[in-house]
Amino acid sequence: MTTDPSKIQNPKSKIVSVSQPLGGVSPLEFLQQAQGQPRFYWNDHDPITFAGMGVAAELFAWGPHRFEQIQAQARELFAGAVVDVNGGTAVEPLAVPRLFGGFAFRDDFMPDNTWANFHPAHFVLPHYQLLAHGREAWLTINAQIPAEEDPAELIPALREALAAKAEELQEKGQGTRDKGHSALRTQPSALSYPMSEAQWAELIGQATAAIRTGQFQKVVLSRLAELRLEKPVDVVQALAYLDAQYPECYRFLFEPRPHHAFYGATPELLTRVVGTAVETMGMAGSARRGNTPGEDKGLAMDLMSSVKDRHEHQLVVESIQRRLAPLTTALDVPARPKIYTLSNIHHLYTPIQGTLAEASGVLPVVAALHPTPALGGTPREAAMQFIQAAEPVSRGWYAAPVGWIDHQLDGVFGVAIRSAVAQENKVWAYAGAGIVAQSVAEQEWQETQVKFRPMFNALGVGG
Repeated sequence: MTTDPSKIQNPKSKIVSVSQPLGGVSPLEFLQQAQGQPRFYWNDHDPITFAGMGVAAELFAWGPHRFEQIQAQARELFAGAVVDVNGGTAVEPLAVPRLFGGFAFRDDFMPDNTWANFHPAHFVLPHYQLLAHGREAWLTINAQIPAEEDPAELIPALREALAAKAEELQEKGQGTRDKGHSALRTQPSALSYPMSEAQWAELIGQATAAIRTGQFQKVVLSRLAELRLEKPVDVVQALAYLDAQYPECYRFLFEPRPHHAFYGATPELLTRVVGTAVETMGMAGSARRGNTPGEDKGLAMDLMSSVKDRHEHQLVVESIQRRLAPLTTALDVPARPKIYTLSNIHHLYTPIQGTLAEASGVLPVVAALHPTPALGGTPREAAMQFIQAAEPVSRGWYAAPVGWIDHQLDGVFGVAIRSAVAQENKVWAYAGAGIVAQSVAEQEWQETQVKFRPMFNALGVGG
């Protein structure tokens, strides 16, 4: 890809990217060798996994126009980008520069100690990135140079650095494989819930009362679990557990500074955009898994027939349709939801596909959809105001868009639920529940306990 940089007003720099095949190193081994550096990871249903280390470029934005600001910054960053073709041979088309990152739940997010290295909008182009596609893998080096410099003069040096890095990764890879990636088995020295069950019940009561008086139809409320472990968290081991136990989910890691990582395994796709093709899903309504096949099937059937859960789910689907209507020329929305089963929970979900009126990239769709009623509520503004006033702890990046953007501004974003933020040996995990008029506080408490389990289990912690 080569774009005329004269089309960009006052370009300050451009990206040079060089790739080569890499055998014998998995994405998790790649991350394990990157300890002490910024690290990034994305693994979803596709047979493609991305991992990154280091920083070649970093984008930030604040305020109500943060989506548009990141869109503009990404467009300028990738304009005039030069992608080397592996010395003249064909490059894997997916081995292109990618920005990894996401957004805070609220645009007025102010980082506290828990989220000190995160911003309302924050994306990183890794210095090195790995693409694994089946049994094949490609290693890419990205560099940012002043716009006036000739990239042809830099490419030989980048090829040399890339070859050296590939050799280093392969040499160290065997030791990493011998170590293995089993989940970290350590018990916490402290596990606490800042919000008691009584406080949660009071909060749910306030929400259902507000719904009955017509302030809003649904609101999603969350709570926090705080853990202090005996040892620093090994997020690669946690990701290995999540990969093994939740292959249906979108597993991610955003570690913008060493030892301060946001990671998780979300079942919820916010959107995937390729050209004018758009995908999303409505996900709301859940039930625990059963202890026997018969009980499990019965719980799934009860969920599908639950008036409360179907109502909650329909609010989400209708809201997504309304928000996408101005952006699309066609939208396919099934009339009935399906059951989406994970290892510890059943969800109601509706897959949605459509055609965008313009190929403007993924971020306009992200901006239109966030927050969906599955994580905020409906109507959006009234629910968000209630959340802001009622929840005692900032959500940070929890329940917000996290994902990647490629050089064409296409990309994939999940909704960052089933997630946690880790600093050294401290972990903060989040879980939420959709509240409608029929909600019962005790049941919603148990639902959130189930939703904590992936993060607890990935750390070897009971909850």
